[in-house]
Amino acid sequence: MNPMRPNIAEMAAYVPGFQPPESQRFIKLNTNENPFPPSPKVIAAIQAEAGANLRKYPDAKSAAPRLAAAEVYGFDPEWIIMANGSDEVLNNLIRCFAAEGEEVGYVHPSYSYYLTLAQIQGAKIRTIQLSPDLELKEPASSFQGKIFFLTNPHAPFGFSFPLPFIDDLACRLKGILVVDEAYADFGDENSLELVRRHDNLVVTRTLSKSYSLAGMRIGLAIGPPPIIAALDKIRDHYNLDRLAQAAATAALQDQDYFRFCVGQIRATREWLRSELVTLGYEVIPSQTNFLFCIPPDRDGHRIYQGLYDRRILVRHFSDPFLQHGLRISIGSREEMEVTLAALREIG
Repeated sequence: MNPMRPNIAEMAAYVPGFQPPESQRFIKLNTNENPFPPSPKVIAAIQAEAGANLRKYPDAKSAAPRLAAAEVYGFDPEWIIMANGSDEVLNNLIRCFAAEGEEVGYVHPSYSYYLTLAQIQGAKIRTIQLSPDLELKEPASSFQGKIFFLTNPHAPFGFSFPLPFIDDLACRLKGILVVDEAYADFGDENSLELVRRHDNLVVTRTLSKSYSLAGMRIGLAIGPPPIIAALDKIRDHYNLDRLAQAAATAALQDQDYFRFCVGQIRATREWLRSELVTLGYEVIPSQTNFLFCIPPDRDGHRIYQGLYDRRILVRHFSDPFLQHGLRISIGSREEMEVTLAALREIG
């Protein structure tokens, strides 16, 4: 007799973007990493922490990075919880609000890990489908379940849902609305002010992209204190180690460096979009650090393979709704020049 829960035995594992060995020397544009290194203050903070204190447990409340985040985002610390990557807080939100058999909703396509997390919980899944012109085929407010995830800016397409739409959706949903703002720092606006107006709205963030800390696994959520308190009950009690807490605090405190890097990425993104259009690609206007682009023959896999053969990694999705295009992370200007030359060669 196999004692494993049936939903775990039957589910497929989430497959992240390919991580090649460093020795293979790819130009890596497939997982939306930041082309800039972390702030020098982050490196100094990690080095200062990497000593005798590592024998001791970290601060269970992550007080220092919570305070730094509170100052950046303009909330009291009780509105903020730190997480081992935003994936941890997404998982805990489902654990907190959706019991086995209850509904979890999200837009399809978007971050496919929502599906995995819901399956682990044994929750039911309901998706709101995007149309080919990137409109919702039915109102998201028709969802009557416990928790709905809205990736905004959207991944993998890169556009943003307007704030009035999110405001109205929070009013209409009976359950919790989670606005997953993994890429919001690269956009023109965000949903943080809406958090103050709705007791069922939570915003999640990550330091992986805009703060160049993908290797540290640091995320956070901003929401009404009762929700944050509930999430605090179910998280791992030492979910951020000492080095991660030091890195997060230093990164959040160095806003000058953060703004410089984000500004450079946004400028490169717009330049790359213009260049791709001249090559005949359809490119969705982006509020993120990537572009979703569609080649003239709508054969995304052909372009992916051509780039792969030239040691350039981009993201191609097998989902029928996405396979006609590619997601290209914004790298350095030099990396983008090499990629454009390769695309011209591939034709």
